[in-house]
Amino acid sequence: MSVPLDPALTEALTQFAAAPRVLIALDFDGTLAPEVDVPDEARALPDAHAALLALAASPNTTVALVSGRSLESLAHVGRLPDTVPLIGSHGLEVRLAPGDVRPAATPADRARVDALRAVVAPLVEMVDGAWIENKPAGFAVHTRTVEPAGARALIDTVRGAARQADPGLTVRDGKNLVEFSVRDATKGDGLRVLRAELQPDAVLFAGDDVTDEDALAVLESGDVGIKVGEADTVAQHRIHDPEGMVAVLELLVAQRGTVAE
Repeated sequence: MSVPLDPALTEALTQFAAAPRVLIALDFDGTLAPEVDVPDEARALPDAHAALLALAASPNTTVALVSGRSLESLAHVGRLPDTVPLIGSHGLEVRLAPGDVRPAATPADRARVDALRAVVAPLVEMVDGAWIENKPAGFAVHTRTVEPAGARALIDTVRGAARQADPGLTVRDGKNLVEFSVRDATKGDGLRVLRAELQPDAVLFAGDDVTDEDALAVLESGDVGIKVGEADTVAQHRIHDPEGMVAVLELLVAQRGTVAE
């Protein structure tokens, strides 16, 4: 049974679905997929995945994923057609189409990342349950399975060591992680790329993490922003969890089917 939606959100979705060309851009982890201890095992809820496929096949409707994951990881867990645009590494990696993939890092960038990892990795290896997720222009230190006090101590330690090793880093905090990048970009930048390339009449973005606020903040009049979860947000609307996202997507499937090509 579908999760009931707030009437104001239902009305906003109805108005959004009536636009001629729409972009539905979504975070993945915590938005479409429940959070799991092994990131490679994350999958969108089955009904959410089915709704995404239906929307991606609808006329004048573009579905895109916008994530902090690398493009490679996002494509693996997303399991969507390669025609679906992907924004990875918080806007640094862009795949607009199978033949249009924009690189995220130069050889000099990768050398900086390697030097930084050499400093941080030994600190992470000392803490059971902590691990590093590699990305083209940086990496994230994950602490989801570390006990809370140890996780806080590790994040403080690696943040200090990284800043000392490379003061020009971009540092981002997320759920149970801290991420270091030698190039600066946000999910808002990724959403701007999608808007510029696709020229939709309206955009919907939904996300659950702190980094999703950057994308929610660049939405314009007529767009729809949805926060997943209870954290503070600039979004106009809120749902509680990925099950609520299923209800949002299924409503859009029903309504976009009525929009003429």
